[in-house]
Amino acid sequence: MRARRRLTSLLAIATVAATAAVAPGGAARAADRDPVVIVAGTLSPQIANEPLAARLRGSGYDASIFVLPTLGLQDIDASARALGAYVDTVLARTGATKVDLVGHSQGGLVARSFVKDFGGASKVDSLITLGTPNTGTYVANLVRFLGFGNCLAVVACTQMSIGSAYLRALNQGDTTVGNVRYTAIRTFEDELVRPVDNARIGDGAVNVLVQSKCWLRVVGHVGLIVDGAVYSGIRQALEGRTNISLNCFAL
Repeated sequence: MRARRRLTSLLAIATVAATAAVAPGGAARAADRDPVVIVAGTLSPQIANEPLAARLRGSGYDASIFVLPTLGLQDIDASARALGAYVDTVLARTGATKVDLVGHSQGGLVARSFVKDFGGASKVDSLITLGTPNTGTYVANLVRFLGFGNCLAVVACTQMSIGSAYLRALNQGDTTVGNVRYTAIRTFEDELVRPVDNARIGDGAVNVLVQSKCWLRVVGHVGLIVDGAVYSGIRQALEGRTNISLNCFAL
């Protein structure tokens, strides 16, 4: 009897130790996590976002990718409505009550529009933007980066310009809607979002400049979805942390 109790105690200790070992990042906690939807940026196909999705899946998350309709050339609000329908399919598939959104570039605006204007506030737990022109960028930067002759025929391009009617409406009032946790990650080397601080979100959000944590890190606009240090920040934001310290040596 004494040997049996001792064996039971040892098994219990081993179980607790194993749980503690995998709890910070392993698949054992996957059932407790929200599914993650990566919202792609302008002209960004599924394959461009697979490296980030693969990292998340490797960390135990259910991760899927929402590619913008028309690759993000249409009205951003129309893309936000489509995102809402996609989120509903993810919730139905997983049985979860909420998702986390990681939006790169225009994808962050689509995510924010969904939360603010299309019923997303009750369906989203964390919203993370990566290099998103939250208060716009210079049209010249958009045209050069996206390879357009001009913005006149591209609705989303004009909407992302500084001072656009779309951005004025999006940023009017509360910019961190409901109980959603907002995190905005930006990089000093962003070729698209200029000024760089236009990738910030207002009061209530956690705003992270990569080079304020890792001052030698070179990360461009597209690099935000593949960089290891940025991913360490994404993980911390998904875990609900507000004091984000990037792993500057992550690959």
